[in-house]
Amino acid sequence: MSNGDKTAFSLDISSLGQLSDRLGMLVRGRLWLQVLIGMLLGIGTGILLGPSTGWLEARTSLLVGNWLALPGQLFLTLIQMIVIPLVFASVIRGLAASENLEQLRKVGLRVTLYFLVTTAIAIVIGLQLALVIEPGNFIDRDMIQSTVGSVQLPAAVAGESLRPDAADIPGKLVTLLPRNPLTSMVEGQMLQVVLFAVIFGVALVMMAPAQARPLLDLLGSLQEVCMTVVRWAMLLAPLAVFGLLAQLTSKIGLDALLGMAVYVGTVLLGLALLLVFYMLLLWTLGNMRPGRFLGAARDVLLLAFSTSSSAAVMPLSMKTAEEKLGVRSSVAQFVIPLGATINMNGTALYQGVATIFLAQVFGIEISTAGLALVVVTAVGASVGSPATPGVGIVILAMVLDVVGIPPAGIALILGVDRILDMARTAINVCGDLVAARIMDRWLGQEASTAVPQPTGP
Repeated sequence: MSNGDKTAFSLDISSLGQLSDRLGMLVRGRLWLQVLIGMLLGIGTGILLGPSTGWLEARTSLLVGNWLALPGQLFLTLIQMIVIPLVFASVIRGLAASENLEQLRKVGLRVTLYFLVTTAIAIVIGLQLALVIEPGNFIDRDMIQSTVGSVQLPAAVAGESLRPDAADIPGKLVTLLPRNPLTSMVEGQMLQVVLFAVIFGVALVMMAPAQARPLLDLLGSLQEVCMTVVRWAMLLAPLAVFGLLAQLTSKIGLDALLGMAVYVGTVLLGLALLLVFYMLLLWTLGNMRPGRFLGAARDVLLLAFSTSSSAAVMPLSMKTAEEKLGVRSSVAQFVIPLGATINMNGTALYQGVATIFLAQVFGIEISTAGLALVVVTAVGASVGSPATPGVGIVILAMVLDVVGIPPAGIALILGVDRILDMARTAINVCGDLVAARIMDRWLGQEASTAVPQPTGP
């Protein structure tokens, strides 16, 4: 090798080293970029391992996918382990940070009404979009029969009728309050935990500050411990995203997604419209530009998309709301956990599209009254549903049963549900952050107008 070649070779090595260092500096400290890289690599790896390439046998592909998903399973388990104590401590401290009971009452009533109204709007968007596009008319009926007969439904869906009876409503309302809070925590019944925390927090607000302070300090320490565990879990996030998406893609392949392309596209279009609606609310009511919001929330939205769990990103959502969106701690720690429990707008929109899609597939006409019943049922079923992957399928079974659509039709959409679950979870989390910003803005404006202005001499 001549001196010139050696010099060029050393320059190439040096340039590659500099490029590697620059790429490392670019990725380091940017969780959103690490998660995005993990997503792309995971999808690519899943395609290579999947049935479309034929490189690996099905059994070997399943084994490799399970091992790749191990960091993701550890990540989800680690987060789920501390989500209950974190929600309990955060809701109580958020309530106790309120200045008085009047402010607390305003926040609770407004945020609950806001969640219910936006959820109803979301499902109406889904219903209207499905009625216009008619995705059920793009499916072959012969393929429907073979698919429905070959796919096994989840146990929670395949059981007896889920149609609610009016005589059972009082009993169901009573069960919303936990008889044994510890049992609710162990079983992960999030709505019961939140209601217990709300009652606990209101009682603390009504106590003398000297008596309430020791317990609030203890809950503050518990909150810090939970956030420390969350920081540990975040170190696994890029690997978790890579492994979970590699396993998912290797299982379902691309054929399942392409076969239901019109239905998937309808749901994604509806979620995009819901995102636009959120950005308009944020701009008009929250006094924040959409570009600034999306830049601040990209980490948590990408992580929500990758994990399909609002609960898994709840700690990061609260941190993002406080540190990047300028939301007061008292508002963020109350609105975000409550939103992760009852604010399932992306899921509600998906249920609207799926209901009309399956009605079109089976040739079932739904009247205007039936559509109204779908809206009411989906809004009610979304309240208190667990913030875990796949729960939308169980809620959908309830909605379908109310309007007389065979729950067996769910088998048609099981193959692509995980993809849509990821997208609607990201929208759910986006809705929680937007709600926190809007509520903080409203309270801030009222506080500023309530302060007496100085008068001149």
